[in-house]
Amino acid sequence: MRAEDLLLLAVFTPGIASILILLLRNHPNLRESVTISASILSFLCIFNISKQVLEAPVEVTLFNIAPGIDFSFKADAFGTIFALTSSSLWILVSIYSVGYMRALKEHAQTRFYFFFAIALFSAFGIAFSKNLITFYVFYELLTICTYPLVAHEESEEALSAGRRYLAYLLPSGGALLAATMITYFLTGTTDFKAGGFIAGSEAMLKFLFVLFLLGFVKAAYMPLHSWLPTAMVAPTPVSALLHAVAVVKAGVFGIIRVVYYVYGAELMSELKLGAILAAVAGFTMIVANLLAIGEDNLKRRIAYSTINQLSFILLGTAMLNPLAFSGAAMHIPFHGYMKITLFLCAGAIAVISGKDRVSELDGLGKSLPLTFAAFAIGAIGMSGIPPVAGFLSKWYIAFGAINANNLMALAVVLLSSLLDAIYFFPIVRNAFFRESNERFRELSHLYNVYMILPLSITALFSVVLFLNPDVLNIFELVKKAAEELWGGRI
Repeated sequence: MRAEDLLLLAVFTPGIASILILLLRNHPNLRESVTISASILSFLCIFNISKQVLEAPVEVTLFNIAPGIDFSFKADAFGTIFALTSSSLWILVSIYSVGYMRALKEHAQTRFYFFFAIALFSAFGIAFSKNLITFYVFYELLTICTYPLVAHEESEEALSAGRRYLAYLLPSGGALLAATMITYFLTGTTDFKAGGFIAGSEAMLKFLFVLFLLGFVKAAYMPLHSWLPTAMVAPTPVSALLHAVAVVKAGVFGIIRVVYYVYGAELMSELKLGAILAAVAGFTMIVANLLAIGEDNLKRRIAYSTINQLSFILLGTAMLNPLAFSGAAMHIPFHGYMKITLFLCAGAIAVISGKDRVSELDGLGKSLPLTFAAFAIGAIGMSGIPPVAGFLSKWYIAFGAINANNLMALAVVLLSSLLDAIYFFPIVRNAFFRESNERFRELSHLYNVYMILPLSITALFSVVLFLNPDVLNIFELVKKAAEELWGGRI
């Protein structure tokens, strides 16, 4: 099959699957088989595309909108990293969802799987967008289709979280549309270009950059972050989608696209915009970690960790050099695998034991050894400790800060990693070394397998990616992206 056809198949498979899910709403086994099969097919397509991308980008234009504006896709090295992350994790979250949703006898399961598939369709469209126009369409679709997932429980708390979700992200989409229109007015194009293409007065370009930042509130930087912890009322597979697979990654992915493919490192440095982004990221990292330390709800504590880790990516982006960029790009998949491990563990703990607070987890490690062992791996990786993949990406970001002669950024990286350990390690210690007399609810053994197997695989891959970061062509794609941005000077 031609690479162009693979690209279209990869993007549209989740969309086609969403229709089949609706048609099979009265046949749950077939409905869920479609979900899992579609995730596998998308991943296989994207994995094969990744091999082609190492030679040359793959482009497909669907139709022309206006002079200089096409609705088109382009698989380049950087976009393929995001697509590989989302597609590979979709497989595991789909399997996990079967056990989770059935064990809890959740209502509206067809609606859940339908919007989940649309969310992945949006994520792949974002990853492979050739320009800001295509990007904007899929970015807004992602916002709209994830609202029913956030509000899935339909309780007052869930509906309130959904309203806050939209209150932050819909105006943010308006800012992105305005920034896209201004970009087109200034340059006559919105096509992403390695090294950037934007031109204009200094004042206009600084204003435009701030407008772009406001357009990417999905990156959950402070103070525009509160929608994310609030959204943890959603089912655990949705939390995994928000934090590891699609939503927040779309935010940081978009900022990196703007920094390196709209502005370019040289212009960012000349306008001192990297310093602004670094300040926002550094502030977010420290404050998010301090809030995590005092949070007793397990999923919300992990959510604050996500806010911190996203800004790790932004800090690496802001250093404007190949080392830090490589660390930021690697942290997209590495954080994805580690963070989804933590969320899947939190969901399994809640379903099996009925516990969702950190203060209630004492001694549970003896009854759920695989779950808490996987949680420990995720915690070690978040803290940047080998042999988990988070060490590698943080290492590159730290050396990128040294290369940029930014000792303040280096100090933030080190302090933030220490704070990660402070609020994650006691959970593991208390689970394994304290006593508990709690009795667990009775669950089908099959449901346990559906949940425990995916989180075990994500934990395992978090280590495998440290030992061999190119297991999914990730390291080669990162290297290729850096070479494209810096003209081979890496």
